[in-house]
Amino acid sequence: MTNKNNQHVFRLALLLGLFSTLGPFTIDMYLPAFPEIVKQFDTTASLVQLSLTACLLGLGIGQLVMGSLSDVHGRRNPLLISMAVYVVASLACAFSPNIGLLIACRFVQGFAASAGIVISRAIARDLYSGHELTKFFSLLLLVGNLGPLVAPVTGSGILSFTTWVGVFIALALLGLYLLTMTKWKLQETLPSELRRPSNFMQQLRNYGSLLRDRKFVGYMLAQGIMIAGVFAYVSGTPFIYQNIYGASPTVFALLFGSNGISLIIGSQVVGRMSHRVSEQAFMLFGLWLACLASVAVLVVAIVHGPLFALVIPLFFFVAAIGITSTAAFPLAMESQAQMAGSAAALLGVIPFLLGAVVSPLVGIAGEDTAVPLGVIILLTSIAAMLSYFFLVRSSTRGAGSN
Repeated sequence: MTNKNNQHVFRLALLLGLFSTLGPFTIDMYLPAFPEIVKQFDTTASLVQLSLTACLLGLGIGQLVMGSLSDVHGRRNPLLISMAVYVVASLACAFSPNIGLLIACRFVQGFAASAGIVISRAIARDLYSGHELTKFFSLLLLVGNLGPLVAPVTGSGILSFTTWVGVFIALALLGLYLLTMTKWKLQETLPSELRRPSNFMQQLRNYGSLLRDRKFVGYMLAQGIMIAGVFAYVSGTPFIYQNIYGASPTVFALLFGSNGISLIIGSQVVGRMSHRVSEQAFMLFGLWLACLASVAVLVVAIVHGPLFALVIPLFFFVAAIGITSTAAFPLAMESQAQMAGSAAALLGVIPFLLGAVVSPLVGIAGEDTAVPLGVIILLTSIAAMLSYFFLVRSSTRGAGSN
């Protein structure tokens, strides 16, 4: 590949990665402000966590809608409309007068942000396949995973000189920037002759066909359940680090952001070594790493060990997510060229729907214990492992015996 082509690939990965970061920024940037929002609205931690749940639901449901629309209308126009809605929803969040309206606006904000996640991945599948898709997807994640690293630090920085309202104004500016980039820099990658018919029942049949694909569902559930465990971590650590261990918002942001490094390490190892080690091998390694790390987290939570003893296994747990997500995506998308948007939507929706369920559970025992977090990520790791073995491995053995 020439240097010119390498530069083009990197620029495209950078642009698509920026759209992918919209999800992490929308989720993570206001996390350091959780205690402040509780006080301002005179509400409970669970209700503030419900605003995160609403965002996750929006991100999940939105991907189903935007994935199908992008298969019908192309990638560019749905992305343009979604970015415009995102700007308006972010401003509505900033000026919400009560927690109820904030929760509602967070749903709309998440719904709009979903387009950046699902369509950027569909564009990747439009352009690449096989090991080339793995390499490009890892490069996309290199940019996209900077979101969890940068977002809480950025949010903490904004909170150092303004209130949580400033966080959502900053998100509106980010959406405006991405709207501009969509208008002037992004080219259509799905020709009109390859688009799916604009038929609602056909779109439902597309999803039905994908859900009958045993291997696809296995990869979808394995990576989706694993990422749901990360959302439990996202929801619980603001209170665990700050309330239990007394970390300042800045220290919390640094600790939380450090896991963006582990995501990057996990994804880049897969991308760099995909020609030497199979995606299947990486998938299995990531699942086992997650199980071991989550056991360590639960033990530390039970004995109320020191902060560093909790941070280290969480670092490896998040690294396992980077490994499994990067390996699962090309494996699941391998035979889905004609329904790339719908397939990417299903791969994206499951983590957010499951994350919306598990996020409030972290605080169910109150704000003074990390045990629920340990239990939840251990259960998600085991469930992901079972999904992989019972759906992917069993179908592979069945095909081999025929």
